[in-house]
Amino acid sequence: MLVSQILKTKDLSDIVTVTPVTLVAEAARILSEKRIGTVVVSRDGSSVDGILSERDIVREVGARGAGCLSHPVEALMTTKLVTCGSDDPADTVLQKMTDGRFRHMPVMAGGKLVGLISLGDVVKAKLMEVSMEKDALEGMIMGH
Repeated sequence: MLVSQILKTKDLSDIVTVTPVTLVAEAARILSEKRIGTVVVSRDGSSVDGILSERDIVREVGARGAGCLSHPVEALMTTKLVTCGSDDPADTVLQKMTDGRFRHMPVMAGGKLVGLISLGDVVKAKLMEVSMEKDALEGMIMGH
């Protein structure tokens, strides 16, 4: 299964971006309001400057206190991103997420953001794939 197949099951308008100068408090409000775990940080909505997760915010509040909420997201965002392309295998993406201990990965094409997949998206797709394989094997065994 490829990343492109996973993206077909998602509403790509669900990708939420904020600018690097957006305040962390505003990003936290967006995460809460939209019930999502990550926002992509982008100057123009198509390039990716970084990513900010709810974990990033909680860690920083724990380390520096609530004052960090008045800082711009560029002060907290992750800038060393691991990204993937539409033609990447889901297994490779799953391994990168597991090894890197992160849950969201921007999907890029030609230097532009074309999607965002989560660990949950990949696991759901893998479970569907396993279920279809199981059904096919049962059909072969039963002679259908």
